[in-house]
Amino acid sequence: MMKPIVKPANPQGKGLVGVLDSLQQAKKHLQVPPKHIQQISDELFTSLFVLSSEIRFKPTPNNTYYLYSKNNRYQLSLIASEQWLQKKSGRFIGTCNLQNDLTWTLALSDDCANDPNFLRQVAYQRQQLEAKMQQAEKIDDVLPVYVETLPFHARILAAALASSLKQSMQKSGIYGLSLQQAQTTLLDRHPSKPSAKSED
Repeated sequence: MMKPIVKPANPQGKGLVGVLDSLQQAKKHLQVPPKHIQQISDELFTSLFVLSSEIRFKPTPNNTYYLYSKNNRYQLSLIASEQWLQKKSGRFIGTCNLQNDLTWTLALSDDCANDPNFLRQVAYQRQQLEAKMQQAEKIDDVLPVYVETLPFHARILAAALASSLKQSMQKSGIYGLSLQQAQTTLLDRHPSKPSAKSED
């Protein structure tokens, strides 16, 4: 008698259907403003920096979270730095907030904000993203529509972030443009004003 085929267990119960359902929920009722290319770049970098961390829960907008670094890995937590010992939590990187448009903000801790080595690492990562944006045929090609290497919650939030920034770029008229074209568009719409002449 043939034994029944037993499929490998999914400990989180999150298959493809679960991913799609969660993504649709994250994008539901999403309302975003138009944004210029510099704001898109800033929000993309900060959000990807946060989402590169280990996230073991489902973050929701308008809540505060805390980013730590331990054993060369980042972890997002619900616990504030003053609520546990550093030897257990790791280095406190900063306070994070998930915005209504599913972008992230990060306020660095004083320790990190005054650490030249840490700031150099962040600057290097920012340069890498900017290089990708410059090399991309279209800036939207850099959006994290689906990043397989990210954990479940981070993958969902990254995809929702991509949808949010895409909508903002569409409203700004820069979707489908290269970085240089988007920057030129911004300059055309907001030319520098000539300095006012002093009256005699």
